[in-house]
Amino acid sequence: MKLILRILFVSIAILTSCSGGQNRSAREDGDTLHLKYAEHLTIVQQHDYTQVELADPWNQGKILHTYLLVPAHQQLPAHLPKGTVLRTPLQKSVIATSVHCGLVMSFGKKECIGGVCDLQYINLPWIQQQCKQGNIADCGSGLGPTVEKIIELQPNALFLSPFQNNGGYGRMDELGIPIVETADYMETSALGRAEWMKFYGMLFGAEREADSIFSAVEKHYLELKALAEQADERQTVMMDKQTGSVWYVPGGNSTMGKLIVDASARYPWSENENSGSVALPFESVLEKAQNADVWLFRYNSPQPATFALLLSENKGYAQFKSFQNKEVYGCNTATSTFYEDTPFHPDLLLRDFIIITHPSITHLGETTYFKKLTK
Repeated sequence: MKLILRILFVSIAILTSCSGGQNRSAREDGDTLHLKYAEHLTIVQQHDYTQVELADPWNQGKILHTYLLVPAHQQLPAHLPKGTVLRTPLQKSVIATSVHCGLVMSFGKKECIGGVCDLQYINLPWIQQQCKQGNIADCGSGLGPTVEKIIELQPNALFLSPFQNNGGYGRMDELGIPIVETADYMETSALGRAEWMKFYGMLFGAEREADSIFSAVEKHYLELKALAEQADERQTVMMDKQTGSVWYVPGGNSTMGKLIVDASARYPWSENENSGSVALPFESVLEKAQNADVWLFRYNSPQPATFALLLSENKGYAQFKSFQNKEVYGCNTATSTFYEDTPFHPDLLLRDFIIITHPSITHLGETTYFKKLTK
């Protein structure tokens, strides 16, 4: 018994020592790609396939989905583990979100986009043009895609966003087309979410492009973060605005919440452990963020936001210090490429946050996404 325990201890020690500081750490079942920031993604390269596990962000210790990436030119391995097989590189996919359309285009693989969902929210001129010409299919809503269009298109994969307790994807589950669950938005850091591009790059045969883009994003992000840490100001930021009877604020462990902190600003919900959005009544937000120095919110409208329009939505906004001091910044997602750019290029959003919360840092220029309300 003692001998067995000693062998087990030595084996664990060897595995642990091999993993530290390596780009790839050895595992008995393959080579694990070392990811520096992503917490919900594991990529293991086997001899004749790559196994990708997505951790369930809502149930700790459980797996949301397992994918088996097998090159399309080779024969399917005889003894694959349980999982969804994806023959790579994907040639034609239906992509439900604008952010992933933008990412695939940045890989130089735009011809692989066969269909999209929620076309009205995609601010990518090439996508809009291709849909008008019939080269890319408009597959309807991302929450309920048009099944007939997808059957006609026969894509290699469907890229859909998972939600907690969504109970599956309805008829999409019955089509026999692999569903790639784009759970990157549940990562707990901006660079963690951006690092998922390495997985998506593998799917489209764009590993080198993905690695190169991520390296540039990481370098710029860390430079900006270090710059913000040197500033004297520490302003408090509150996010978004009320929708109906609920105000959704980013959780403290969300990419947005962490971005604010990385900009060396204070966030009232930084101690919250939620990595998604937190639904709150107006009174709770007022109690927590009434004295916030800056108010940043996203909206979708054909016309720019104004103080008068905000008050027409909710007169209670006038109680916030940031509203009274005219330190309010809006990002109109109808006219900007916020959703197409920032999830996988968080350095661009961090730059905006630093410009807004650190007025002493002047050399970064004007903001890109959030614009100060002037009237």
